[in-house]
Amino acid sequence: MRLLLIEDTQDIGEAVCIRLRQLGHAVEWVDRGADAMSQLQHERFDLVILDLMLPDMDGAQILATRREAGDSTPFLVVTARSRIDDRVDVLDLGADDYLVKPFDLRELEARVRVLLRRGAGQADNRIRHGELIFDRSANQIFLNGTPFDLPNREFRLLEIFLSRPGQVLSKDILTDHLFGLSIDSPSPNAIEVYVGRLRRRLEGSGVEIRTLRGRGYVAEFPKGDGDGDADGDAP
Repeated sequence: MRLLLIEDTQDIGEAVCIRLRQLGHAVEWVDRGADAMSQLQHERFDLVILDLMLPDMDGAQILATRREAGDSTPFLVVTARSRIDDRVDVLDLGADDYLVKPFDLRELEARVRVLLRRGAGQADNRIRHGELIFDRSANQIFLNGTPFDLPNREFRLLEIFLSRPGQVLSKDILTDHLFGLSIDSPSPNAIEVYVGRLRRRLEGSGVEIRTLRGRGYVAEFPKGDGDGDADGDAP
């Protein structure tokens, strides 16, 4: 997914970016509130990780401004402020979760998974369509009860489609979510290449990725009981 990290502490920012990018997320990192405000006004993200103590403004101001503008993007607040009153104030402003520094990166990962899952309207970490099960927490896919391996980029591309069933996704949207803005720009046909590879790997699964000329791609899934629902049972 595409995440925005707003954090001015260099070592924390680097550690969080490395960890989340290893998980396949596209992460943009800014260290000033003004830059964050600009990013949030002009771009869409699946999750924002927000430090409250920024050099040019209080992070709570960013949160309040975005909520007043009707922005429903999930916000995970991270800060050294640990008083109950501080937590309550931020949650009342519209934060979706709160993590006190110092924190373990494994806890950050878990909270990110929860918020991304919630944002996609899913009850748990498993998404099931027919005989295809996508397990976010384990980074695994099962097809007909058997582990089904995908290269990282195709794994994340499938996650994007599964999180947005029936939604038309343009090449620009897919590029933003797969690559972000923090690395060299991919080639113009990169999305076509990855979609083509994913289609071939999904043959026989019942999952179809259709091309809508001039608009983008849409994923269609097999019909049947439990399609599109989160599934908590082991395959």
